[in-house]
Amino acid sequence: MRYYVLDRGDQLSVDLAEQFHKLAAQHHFTLDAESPEIVISIGGDGTMLHAFHTFINHISDIAFVGVHTGHLGFYSDWKADELPELIELMSRSVTSEHANPRIVKYPLLELEVQKKSGTTSYIALNEFTLKGVDGTLVAQIDINNQPFEMFRGDGICVSTPSGSTAYNKSLGGAMVHPSIEALQIAEIASINNRVFRTMGSPLLLPKHHYCDIFSRKDQRLLLTVDHNNIPIDDLISVRCQVSKQKISFARYRPYPFWNRVRSSFLG
Repeated sequence: MRYYVLDRGDQLSVDLAEQFHKLAAQHHFTLDAESPEIVISIGGDGTMLHAFHTFINHISDIAFVGVHTGHLGFYSDWKADELPELIELMSRSVTSEHANPRIVKYPLLELEVQKKSGTTSYIALNEFTLKGVDGTLVAQIDINNQPFEMFRGDGICVSTPSGSTAYNKSLGGAMVHPSIEALQIAEIASINNRVFRTMGSPLLLPKHHYCDIFSRKDQRLLLTVDHNNIPIDDLISVRCQVSKQKISFARYRPYPFWNRVRSSFLG
């Protein structure tokens, strides 16, 4: 088995990464930074986001496994003291086809950012946000090429189903099961009065729909894709839609989505 490990950088995560390498060597796994079959994320959800974007060009060939050492590990199936069990199950999957992990696929968000200086594409695991830097964001939102609303406020968050439990949740958005291929649009502190009106409610779009966000004034903006911040001062539009690609997670033991939600938020 070809594997790679990314850790959060704190002492516990570094120690666990070293422990994983030693156990992996005992089971004759191959450390491969170029084309791993399995990527192990040791840390928190931020570490998983980093792992995802590190291998963004190879996600169709990779499955991810999360080991939790932080305060909240929504993407993590395993605790710090369970590495020997994880390695043992991974080893069995190599020697027996009956021990193969269940591969769970989550939808992703695809963005096409059009600027005066050119067009760039991005893929997000959690969400994309667009915010004003110097003041209120003013943006027109179209759905399927039809004008929907003129937004004025702090910003807009567009999330994936798995990302619906992150920033989107704090904005009052719904938590969406990852088997539902959709994107969710949530407002960030919108202005609603007798002059300016927005929907004021999160919107859920299915995978065959898309939304376009058009900048409607000269404004410095901050575009964030997961944990990556991208300043923009010449934005024309952002097209958001469910990506044709998906991320794969290797489940070496059952961990249903709603159990994960309950464990993360209710204890």
